[in-house]
Order: sequence, then structure tokens, then C-alpha cells
Amino acid sequence: MNEKHLEMDGRLPLAYRNHEFMDTASARSLRILSEYLYPLSHFRNENVHDTVVFFGSARLMEDGPLGRYYNEARELSRRLTEWSEGLEDSKRRFVVCSGGGPGIMEAANRGAVDAGGKTIGLNIGLPHEQRPNPFVTPQLNFEFHYFFMRKFWFSYLAKGLVVFPGGFGTLDELMEILTLVQTQKLMKKIVVVLYGTTYWKEVINFDALARHGMISEEDLKLFEFADDVDTAFTMLKEGLTAHYLHPGREEPEIAKTQV
Repeated sequence: MNEKHLEMDGRLPLAYRNHEFMDTASARSLRILSEYLYPLSHFRNENVHDTVVFFGSARLMEDGPLGRYYNEARELSRRLTEWSEGLEDSKRRFVVCSGGGPGIMEAANRGAVDAGGKTIGLNIGLPHEQRPNPFVTPQLNFEFHYFFMRKFWFSYLAKGLVVFPGGFGTLDELMEILTLVQTQKLMKKIVVVLYGTTYWKEVINFDALARHGMISEEDLKLFEFADDVDTAFTMLKEGLTAHYLHPGREEPEIAKTQV
């Protein structure tokens, strides 16, 4: 028996402490499960029950050519967090969540910190661009290996979604959420705001999709467009209030899909 497999006292290590085994294909299901249970335990400990998710490009810098989107994402996040922190509900509501990296993600987390709130970062290990930004609340900063587990946590807690200009990753995340909402797999209302009308209508011809019968006219009502912080904030505040803050609504529960 190879000595490297023995503990200091000569005993074999427990299976879940055997890092060599945990990195094998045989333990893949355990690694996937850990990316569900680990964030879940932290959300419970931090009393986080629902989120407003910000998507957008990691390449948009504060002082870059499209820097206005960075600054407006930061301000929108600040206002949402300030509003949420002022709610009478004792449970933590509508926590700003991003992919945890640079660009629009950093702006969203930074804005929440500006308002004195907690904020979530769902990072993913990538070769380029994706590095944790310094504004994520440490207890709510996660690193994922599996894209689908990261997407699960984006969608499962989200009650609102703001999508700023972005590339492949942003398009992927947007279409995933819209598909889940369209097919009623989430069984809840999500307020979806596409920020930057000119950009989004140039990149995606939603009307053409409906005209060709690829989506229905009703599907065009799954989202709204906004071009300034005031408009986006009003859309989110009114939608979240109507769907989740009216008297008689159930109290939020962690990992609950239907409210």
C-alpha cells in the first residue's frame, strides 16, 4: 500500500477527506452536490431568501468607452439595495447578486456596498476575464466549477433580473432565464429589465422572432427595456412590490420556487 494514502497515525483517510479520490470522475456527483449544498448553507446562515441579479459584460470598465453602463449599474444597485434595506420585512429581501467578476458584475456589487448592504458573487473558474472583485460580501462569495450549478443559483433565488450590454456569456444567461420563464419552469414571477434599448434591439431582433412565429407575441411581454436608472429602478420596484410585497403574500423561504 502506498504510504501517501495513510493518515499521520497510520490509518486510511476517510473517503470524503481523500482529495485524490474527490478529484476523480467517480466523485463527480459529490462535487456537483457540494456546489448546491455549500451555497445553500451560506444563504441560510446569512438569511438571504431572494435576489435581484445583474448580468452584463466583464469587459465594461468604469473609464472605458461604454463606462456609462458601469456607472449606471452601480447606481441602480445602490438604489435597489437602499430600498430593500428599508423594507419592514425582517427577512433579507432582494439582495443584489452578480457573477462576482469585473465589469458590470463589479459595478453591481460595488453599488450594493455603497448602500451598506450585503451582496452576492457567483464566480466561475475561467481562463480569462473572470476574477473575483473586491466588493462581494465574503460570506456570500462563491467559486463554481460547474456552469450549470452556477446558473441554478442565479435562477433559483432571482425575483428580478437586470441585463446590461454583454457578449456570449450575457446572452447565454439571458436566454436561459427567458426560456425558464417562458416555459414556466420557475413557477414564479421574475421582473426582467434589458438595460440599453439601442444595444439590445441591434443585437437581438425580438420582433422578428415573433413575426416568424419562433416566439409568441405574449413572449415579448416577458421583459421590458430601460435606458436610465430612474426607469429601471421604477420597473423593478413596482414589479417586486406587486408580486412579492403585497399583504397576504407568503413569507419567502430559501430554495422555494413558487411564491
